[in-house]
Formats: sequence, structure tokens, C-alpha cells
Amino acid sequence: SSGDSVAIKVQKPLVDSVLAADLGFLLSAAKIIQYLNPGLNGVPIAGIMEDVREAMMGELDFNKEADNLRKFAAFLERNELTRAVTCPKVFPSASASKVLTMEYLDGVPLVDLDNIRKYTKDPEATLVSALNAWTLSVISNDFFHADVHAGNLLVLKDGRVAFIDFGIVGTIPPKIWSALEELSQALLIGDSREMAGALVKMGATSSKVDVDKFGADIERILKNLNAMDPELIMTTDGVSASAQIALDQEEVSRVLIDIVQVAENNGVRLPREFGLLVKQSLYFDRYTKLLAPSLNVMTDDRIQGFSNAGEQSYAGRGSSRSGGDNDVMEGDVIDVEPLN
Repeated sequence: SSGDSVAIKVQKPLVDSVLAADLGFLLSAAKIIQYLNPGLNGVPIAGIMEDVREAMMGELDFNKEADNLRKFAAFLERNELTRAVTCPKVFPSASASKVLTMEYLDGVPLVDLDNIRKYTKDPEATLVSALNAWTLSVISNDFFHADVHAGNLLVLKDGRVAFIDFGIVGTIPPKIWSALEELSQALLIGDSREMAGALVKMGATSSKVDVDKFGADIERILKNLNAMDPELIMTTDGVSASAQIALDQEEVSRVLIDIVQVAENNGVRLPREFGLLVKQSLYFDRYTKLLAPSLNVMTDDRIQGFSNAGEQSYAGRGSSRSGGDNDVMEGDVIDVEPLN
């Protein structure tokens, strides 16, 4: 025995067959609803349900998650990020497809501001470390963490940020990479019409798209997003009090659904990968409002993923995976269920 503290993730017996049956029923129901209501306000629920099913079934193989953890650790090492960011070490001899044994990391969620201040003197720098690692992984790694809710981002007692739970990951295929770069530049200057143009290039279209109208709809979504305010909740154990941020999960989910719906209404079917990116970006937007309200993530030089985006090339991403334009990793899904 090494004496290491570990976290063990165990899959319940028969959960795969039960989940497959339940998700199969939901997919069938979605297809029926889609057939009976072909318009359905532009939301392709059958396609979304199919993506959710594929993603959730993919999460059941813990060997994949173990591989993701090892690759993410190698990515952090390659980019010299390990002093600020980490992820659990896997114990292969005690892991299998239904059991995953990992290093136990003791920390607090990225929304627990009072306890974060106990572990770091600069919460903004802590957030920058997390955001820098994530954005850089989008650009230069084989995959990015695609479920960065607060429970999966911990601030450790030594001040490092830990990414945990790699059951859902995403990747950016070459076919949408250039459009994503254009979108980033449009976001930087706040040009909603250019954003619409980039999204048109990124998605599948069945007819000519009115970019001006699409841009106006996007501008409305951005205004709604900016109007969203996180709620600060005080908790006490009778001895001390602490503050945590409460994200309005339903409101965030509505923004994501709104983006998908507006795109569909304008004749654009957005790719799965974009939905994943939007969801994670919404999470980080909330964290920024709590930990670093004056931070401009698009222009801050500390965030390599944005400041160096124009210098990165898709061909140079990662070192352990290659494939064609249509390669999609497990978990690439426009995810519209309430965020955890």
C-alpha cells in the first residue's frame, strides 16, 4: 500500500442496460413529438436527444475517462501549467471499465469565494489559471473538458486549480476551426453581424441566411446574457459564515436553448461542438463575475487561449490523436438539460 488517499468511482450493476432502455424510450418519444410538431419553434429535440444518448452511453466506459485524465495531465505538463493547474492521477492497477481509482484532491468549488480566499490571496489569478488552461486546451489539445460546472473545478489548499471528472470531453474538428476563429474575433470587437456570419460558416444551412436578421437576434441574446446576475448566498454552520455564488441554472440553460433556437429559426443547424463550447463559456462567464468582475477574458494577455489564438494552427494541436474532418469524440453534444 502506498498510503495515498484515493477517490473511487464505481458503476452500479446493470446501469448500462437500464440507461440504454430509458434513453432509447426518450429518443423514440422525441422523434414522435418532432413528427407531430415539425416546427416546434425551431428546436430539433430529436437530434438533441440522440446526441445526449450517445454522450451519456459514452460516459459509462471508465477506461475512456482514465485515458482522458492521462492525456490532460500530459497536456498540462507540455504547456508548463502544472504549478497552477492539475487533475487527478489514475491508478491503473485498481481501475477498469466500471471502476476508476484516482488520486483524491481536497479542495473547494470555484464558486466558494470565502474559502477560496483562505487558499489564495488572488482569486482573480486563480480564475485566470483555470480559464487559461481550459481555453488553451480548446486550441492546442486533443480535447477540452466539456463539463466545467463548479463541482468539477476545485481550488486546492495549495492554491492550484484541479479539473476533475473527465467523462464528457469535446474536440473541435478542422471543418469549423476557421469559423470559430472568426467568431472569436467578432466577439472581441462586439460585432453581432460578424458573429452571425461566422456561425453561418460553422453550421449546416438549407437555404440562404439573412445575416443582418441573424445578427440582430444574436445581439438580443447577448443583451439577455449580460443582464443575468449571479446570486450571492450566505451560509453558516453556527460558528462561521461563508459566501457562495448561486448560478440560476435554468436561466443559463434558457440562454443555451435560445442560441440553438435562434440559429434554427435563421436556417442554421449549429454543430455539436459549438453547443459544448457555449455551455462551458457560460459557466466561466459566471465565475468571472464572482472572482474577477473587471477581467476582460478576450484581451487579457495571461489567457493564452485568446491572446494567442491567431498564432495557433489546427495542425499543431495535441500529439496523441489524429483523424478526418468528421471525427467527433464521445460527449460532443448540444447539451440543453439544466446545468449541474
